Amino acid sequence: MAKRDAIFPADRHALYDVHQYSAAIRHGDLLFVSGQVGSREDGSPEPVFEDQVRRAFANLRAVLAAADASFDDVIDVTSFHTDPQTQFDTVLAVRAEEIGEPPYPAWTAVGVTWLAGFDFELKVIARLPPKAAGSSPAA
Repeated sequence: MAKRDAIFPADRHALYDVHQYSAAIRHGDLLFVSGQVGSREDGSPEPVFEDQVRRAFANLRAVLAAADASFDDVIDVTSFHTDPQTQFDTVLAVRAEEIGEPPYPAWTAVGVTWLAGFDFELKVIARLPPKAAGSSPAA
């Protein structure tokens, strides 16, 4: 079995070490990105919900960039929401700014009761561009 090819952004936040997980795993031309939350560098959540959503997208962009990818390469998104009914308009507004033009990735939104102190999380799968699929891992 192939060894995990872990990907981390250059300025990784503390949650990766505290909770012992990789930001993403590259396998061939696929990138499996762990849930990205609106955490500051020290691992604490942004207190304002919209800022937390924006920071989650920024953290996602940083992980994708570490794999030489962008949101254009994302094929599947799962978002987790602690209070979807009150949060969804904010998420949709930020999402519209972040994901660009159609065709959009597949997207599933899930209401949850707990996100370790956060209110929003993004988990994605991306197909890497040919150059990125064969490059060496970022640590």
